[in-house]
Amino acid sequence: MKQALADALQERGYETLTQVQEAVTQSDVDGRDLLVSAQTGSGKTVGFGLALAPTLLGEDEAFGDAAAPLALIIAPTRELALQVKHELGWLYRGAGARIASCVGGMDMRDERRALERGAHIVAATPGRLRDHIMRGSIDLSQVRGVVLDEADEMLDLGFREDLEFILGEAPEDRRTLLFSATVPPAIASLAETFQKDALRIKTAGETKQHADIEYRLMSVAQADAENAIINVLRYYEAPSSIVFANTRAAVNRLAARLTNRGLPVVTLSGELSQTERSHALQAMRDGRARVCVATDVAARGIDLPGLELVVHAELPSNHETLLHRSGRTGRAGRKGVSALIAPPKARSKAMRLLKWAKLNAEHCEAPSADDVLARDEERMLADPVWQQPVEENEAAGVQTLLDTFSAEQIAATYLRLFRSRHSAPEDLRPADAQEPRKERKERKPFGPSVWFSLSGGREAGADPRKVLPMLCKAGDIDRGAIGAIRVQDNETFAEISEGAVEGFLKALGGKTELEPGAVLTQLAEAPELAPAPRRGAGGPKGGFKGDRKPKPHRGKEDGSKPYRAKPERSEDSRPPRKEWSGKPERKERGEKPARKDWGDKPARKDWDSKPARKDERGPKPDPAVKPKPKGASDPSKRMTRPGAPAAKPFKAKGPKPPVGKPNSKKNKARAAAAAMAPKPGKGGDARPKRKPAGPSKHR
Repeated sequence: MKQALADALQERGYETLTQVQEAVTQSDVDGRDLLVSAQTGSGKTVGFGLALAPTLLGEDEAFGDAAAPLALIIAPTRELALQVKHELGWLYRGAGARIASCVGGMDMRDERRALERGAHIVAATPGRLRDHIMRGSIDLSQVRGVVLDEADEMLDLGFREDLEFILGEAPEDRRTLLFSATVPPAIASLAETFQKDALRIKTAGETKQHADIEYRLMSVAQADAENAIINVLRYYEAPSSIVFANTRAAVNRLAARLTNRGLPVVTLSGELSQTERSHALQAMRDGRARVCVATDVAARGIDLPGLELVVHAELPSNHETLLHRSGRTGRAGRKGVSALIAPPKARSKAMRLLKWAKLNAEHCEAPSADDVLARDEERMLADPVWQQPVEENEAAGVQTLLDTFSAEQIAATYLRLFRSRHSAPEDLRPADAQEPRKERKERKPFGPSVWFSLSGGREAGADPRKVLPMLCKAGDIDRGAIGAIRVQDNETFAEISEGAVEGFLKALGGKTELEPGAVLTQLAEAPELAPAPRRGAGGPKGGFKGDRKPKPHRGKEDGSKPYRAKPERSEDSRPPRKEWSGKPERKERGEKPARKDWGDKPARKDWDSKPARKDERGPKPDPAVKPKPKGASDPSKRMTRPGAPAAKPFKAKGPKPPVGKPNSKKNKARAAAAAMAPKPGKGGDARPKRKPAGPSKHR
């Protein structure tokens, strides 16, 4: 290993290398193409950085002047490409490497200027790198090594054609390193096509997925899925967390919900620009944000310091995405937790994903509010501030508190202040609780009331939605004082609370006509109300059309509904059944009549007696007389409409007067057209004779 790289690893805190890093730095792999499969978070970026060092530096300890790139690192996403640039930046800093990036979403002119200044290593996405190659802004003639990072993801995203184009443009004597979490048949085919005698490296950690990650399958009630996410974040209080959702809309909804609860949140999805994505990741690295709500665009390659918790708010579509999501935590030997939120409808899918990924998860319920508060008290008591002695500048304040308040009051106040700095947890229902059904509210009895009558009913267009505001406005009462409103054919009845009648009548002031045609009358007792018309009946006023009577309902025999029995039918009342006499006998046919004799066939016409074709066609036309063109007619036989003016003789138009500058192109064109126009007095076809065309200059 080069000394500059060893110093960089020691400065970064690397005491031992991971399995994949040790495998690619062995002496027997120098100069060979590699096909490496290792789980996410195993240090592959530093691994291929160490593997490329002998190819790029050779016997030297540092790079020379930057010119055409010596290595290409191709990644599927912008975030991963920029992270590769960052990781290789500190690894090769001591060797004086200059690293450039070519990713989508960034200004292409800035990238072109960076390439013109020179770069030793270029980290790029496939589409943008192909654009630079086709525009001629990058020179691949000096490339010694090409790395395809997360190759399986690039093929899933449809970058195979771009990769084949890039590898075809790179020199044939290059070294190709292919890193992938899995090696499906498509990856094997790509390696067979573009690699030469590749060495297959399969780390032992691949057989046991994510040993440093604790998986928890949390069962929650269907309506408490988002509340459970809040409690999970509060329960663990991780320095950095990622909450994964499947759609941009879900990301925005969850981010708004968490922000309202006081959690510092950033979002990461495909709708954001590259600048917005970079700012979001930088906020997570700086500690200004603790929660990142993201789609699967952040499922690969994102390495955030202190990321201890991954929450699957919505389950992924396949087990590979589950592994890549969870791989954002538990990296480089650190511990992490991956929590799957599983409402009843998603539990079977969660079990299938864990089975296909060969993962063992702890089944539990989401943390309740009491669990979160208990965990807060544990963190509060475990704070090392309790072990620190009282400083001199604090002694006076401490003594004042002890003299003023009791120890119990001081402890309670401190606990309240501690809890006020954290968002309150949510109360969750049991995971197996049934969803509450919306019960129909029972209507409370209206109580003592007085009935009033209004002239005009259904025939006059009366409607409860019109009667209610009319009564409230005229009698200056609230709508709660009005009970039932029953609209009849010619009259409308309204029920008013007994306690509000006195004020109602006082507000009317003896007036009985509330509106034109609506006369109010107080009744001594409740009216006898006619039943409401059946909905959907035929006539405009309800009931049945015309004089047609309804058919009697056929109900049950026990008398609960009117019953109409079927009339019994006797055997004698049925018509006699027609007897089948069998199939009639087939009529016997006689002998077939003899065929008519048509006589002898007439003799065939003698074609030799046909007259000569020449005589039939008549004499030949005179060649001296030109035939009249098709569609031409005799001008003397043309017919004109009676009373129509005679056609005017043809008169050539003279040249138009010049406009603007005399020697302009427009006036020259008009002069040439005038020269070619027919001359007056020489007939309509008179044109100036042109000079015979001479030999062409181009022959």
